[in-house]
Amino acid sequence: MTESLSDMIACPKCDVLHHIPHVEIGAQARCVRCDTVLMAPRQGAMTQIVMLALTALILMVGAVFFPFLELHTHGLGHKSSVFDAILSFSSGLMLPLSFAVAALIVVLPVTRLIALIYVFAPMALGWAPAARARAVFRLAETIRPWAMAEIFIIGVAVALVKVAGLAQVTLGPAFWAFVGLVIVTVLKDSFMCRVTVWQTLSARSLS
Repeated sequence: MTESLSDMIACPKCDVLHHIPHVEIGAQARCVRCDTVLMAPRQGAMTQIVMLALTALILMVGAVFFPFLELHTHGLGHKSSVFDAILSFSSGLMLPLSFAVAALIVVLPVTRLIALIYVFAPMALGWAPAARARAVFRLAETIRPWAMAEIFIIGVAVALVKVAGLAQVTLGPAFWAFVGLVIVTVLKDSFMCRVTVWQTLSARSLS
């Protein structure tokens, strides 16, 4: 018998289809096969997501433009920021790499943060969703795997282990801003129940 898929959800890990259950605030719905959390609505989650996204935007400004680290060796020192690192690839055949670094580390994460604020801020205030909020949220979800600010900080940490034996490394405020950005990003995503978001967008758009 053919059933409508509009009231069903697929597990993001094992792809088992489930009928979308009614889940109370603070409760969880899990996959029957792999126990992955499918839905976990939280009280005040939209407000928390907006506040964390704003915090992440502020941290991103500091992470990009403040000194990231300083190297000292043989009496010489050099400070560098993420912005300096992007510009260092901006000539010759390395120019595409400069665009890629800027896009993956700065542009896409910032775009996603702004998109989430655009989607959640009106609903957190009790208003109807903003114009084309569903399309904007779909964009935010599409670029999520490509917003690699947290991958960048992991790569830097690995590189610092190798560089530490060659020079004295001093971590700047931008490094700690990036660490804070990663923590805030993880918290923000943990508060977001995507199924609930889509349901809320659909319900409030029709009301």
